[in-house]
Amino acid sequence: MRAHQGGEAEEEKPGRRRWRPLRRIDYPRRGRRGVRRWLPSWRQLLLVSGAGAVALTGLAAWFYATTQVPEDLNAFATQQNNVYYWADGTEMARVGETNRQEVPLDQVPESVQWAVLSAENETFYSDAGISLKGIGRAIYSMATGGDTQGGSTITQQYVKNTYLNQHQDMSRKLSEVVIAIKLDKRMSKRDILAGYLNTSWFGRGSYGIERAAAAYYGKDVSQLNPSEGAFLAALLKGAGQYDPALSADNHQRAEERWSWILDRMVEVGKLSAAERAGYTVFPEPQPQPKAAGLSGQVGYLVDMARTYVEGHSDITQAQFDLGGYQIHTTFEKPKVGALAAAVQEATKGIDPGSREADKLLKVGAASVALDGRVVALYGGPDYRKQGFNNANTSTVPIGSAFTPLVYAAGLSQGVQRERGGSRTPVAPTTSYDGDNGVNVMTPEGPYWGRDGKIVKTANDGKRSWGQTSLRSAVEQSVNGPMMQLAMDVGLDKVQQTAADLGLLPSSMGELVPAFGVGNSTPSAIRAADAYAAFAARGSHTDPYSVLRITRNGEPLTLRLPSAVQALNAAAAGEVDAALKGAVRGGSARAAAEAGPDVAAKPGTTVDRTAGWSVGYNGQLATAVTVFRADLKDMKLLPLEGVGGASPDTPDSELPTRIWTSYMKAAGQPVRP
Repeated sequence: MRAHQGGEAEEEKPGRRRWRPLRRIDYPRRGRRGVRRWLPSWRQLLLVSGAGAVALTGLAAWFYATTQVPEDLNAFATQQNNVYYWADGTEMARVGETNRQEVPLDQVPESVQWAVLSAENETFYSDAGISLKGIGRAIYSMATGGDTQGGSTITQQYVKNTYLNQHQDMSRKLSEVVIAIKLDKRMSKRDILAGYLNTSWFGRGSYGIERAAAAYYGKDVSQLNPSEGAFLAALLKGAGQYDPALSADNHQRAEERWSWILDRMVEVGKLSAAERAGYTVFPEPQPQPKAAGLSGQVGYLVDMARTYVEGHSDITQAQFDLGGYQIHTTFEKPKVGALAAAVQEATKGIDPGSREADKLLKVGAASVALDGRVVALYGGPDYRKQGFNNANTSTVPIGSAFTPLVYAAGLSQGVQRERGGSRTPVAPTTSYDGDNGVNVMTPEGPYWGRDGKIVKTANDGKRSWGQTSLRSAVEQSVNGPMMQLAMDVGLDKVQQTAADLGLLPSSMGELVPAFGVGNSTPSAIRAADAYAAFAARGSHTDPYSVLRITRNGEPLTLRLPSAVQALNAAAAGEVDAALKGAVRGGSARAAAEAGPDVAAKPGTTVDRTAGWSVGYNGQLATAVTVFRADLKDMKLLPLEGVGGASPDTPDSELPTRIWTSYMKAAGQPVRP
């Protein structure tokens, strides 16, 4: 019932309901029409905003009250080694223990302290442990999916280092803010700064500024000058991006930030302009010392496994340096030993002291199972003497060992000899001109080089073979037909086949006629992996060196490659037949001693700067490369006369001896 003004009651109409609470706040708004009926008034907006503010204030107060400074430090306080295991589960190496040594703040020069503060938090001594502007910037960045770094004060970073994990999410950020506020009231600023400097990661396995000073400059932190301190402060932004020893880009970034930090110190009044003018040359850090226990081949194996983990898991460099990981590798100890022994035996006659041709000789080798597992490699004579991994170099041309990939491209894709014409299939019996010095042809006519001359084929020893089948050209290593076949298939299509078989785009040579005879520079690892696909009937798996990784017994996610059909089985079978024919009666006859049913191909270059041997048995593909180079500039030198060999000795002779000796000893791989 509803009463009129006169006092009489009026019955409400049946089925009609009114939402009285909303009527009290006049929403939807009476007396309005259309969109205006649904637009709230300013009073209503104030009411809702006020209620929201009260709720948020209450939530913040609750979060502040319930968030406590943890009594225990995070996992940083109990660091462990990283342990690497052979494929059979036995221990290979223990490395990567946290390199940290606490020092009192009094031992850190004030100029070094202010280098850090100028770069990271110049208001440190006056703020309340947080920066509202920085927090807002970080929250906005998280909300929009951007980088969350850069919004934290020194106190917040110390909280993150000491009490929390490194995950960047809203909950962790809010906890960091509350703990920082409370910690700022509990600890002195100097104690917080000391804690921060002693727990921060500076790269090279170093936690804390004392060990960082030793790692980069070989001195105690107390001996650092402002310039060196500015460089160490630059590392706090991300040592993986600012250690100049890692790359040229890193060096440029480090130098720019070092200079900026010194300028900032002048701006905040902690370095005079006159002192700043004295620091114009970047303080180059010393080379990173090699870790103990990594002598022989083990160091190369550990480096490769670590790089694989960092590229195929969610573990960062900083987390990895904290230690405690168990890395189960694909490396088989007996095969690693057999490969090193084969190299040592084959190079006994090398005498750089008395023979100029033997100076700067390098050997790199890798052995890969058909499923992509890298089971062995030879990176150099000793990791602690030469950290550069010869098995993973991408500066040495593969030469004629590339021609089986050209053959594979031709068999699988056919040729196109007329512009706009249809593609024509080719077979192992397809005949090509095998004479030396034949003009290289395009659909429009001869191919003219940049020197204004027609490019011609060049066979080993300038030998002419007459009309030659493609299969015979592979077996006998006749380069001319392979160069012309690459042109007929299309250099871009040959390049795609090579990429499908695992060669990295960065190692591909220029698309000129020389591409067909090996101007590309794949590593020994990638060359072996590509050949493995011929033995696996065209199935290819990218090479990998780690089977699994755990921490404290708990398995962690590791992204392993999957097999793909890179080449049709018929084409792979024909390449396999040609490579076996090369061993039975062709250019790879010397490899026959490795055992029955092996397939192999020697590789040489026109300028005689590299020798190769690549091939496989039923389950294992191996590549060996020999070259001469100064590792400072990687300029390749001729191989003629190495080991006292006569001038007409093929440059593939030494790598073939190594390949044959190893494959004979390696036998069948033991599957994990």
